[in-house]
Amino acid sequence: MTEQQQFPIPPSLDDHICLGIYTASLAIQRTYKPLLDEMGITYPQYLVLNLLWAEDGQTVGSIARELSLELSTITPVLKRLEAAGFVTRVRNPENEREVITSLTLKGQDLRFNAGCIASELLNNSDLSVKKISEINKAVRILRDNLYMNLNAADKESLAD
Repeated sequence: MTEQQQFPIPPSLDDHICLGIYTASLAIQRTYKPLLDEMGITYPQYLVLNLLWAEDGQTVGSIARELSLELSTITPVLKRLEAAGFVTRVRNPENEREVITSLTLKGQDLRFNAGCIASELLNNSDLSVKKISEINKAVRILRDNLYMNLNAADKESLAD
């Protein structure tokens, strides 16, 4: 078998799922941007606030894990949210190494302005709620499978 037969030619860029997901993510962020600008927050800040709206009082580590970000990436986002008055950050009295992030009243109130974001995405996508939910589910399954296999590979390399 020749070397070319062992390593097939990569698919065209349009056929790469990574490009489709990446550019769809950019398009979603651009759709959200005018609304987020009106609320005075960025897209990463919006993601953090969504986590806190679902469950307030999370550690910085849990927020970073949920968003698949490094602590060094999420900390500046949290600092800006705190400076804007949306969250507070305090050391956990039971574990000084942990910082707990909680919503302020201003951060809680922002949730009521954020409903328009999902509506804007729905309107601009020309897709039904059901179709968007199906796509979201499929992408989450892809993500979870990839992480599961990455984690298994990490564990194998540690065992070597």
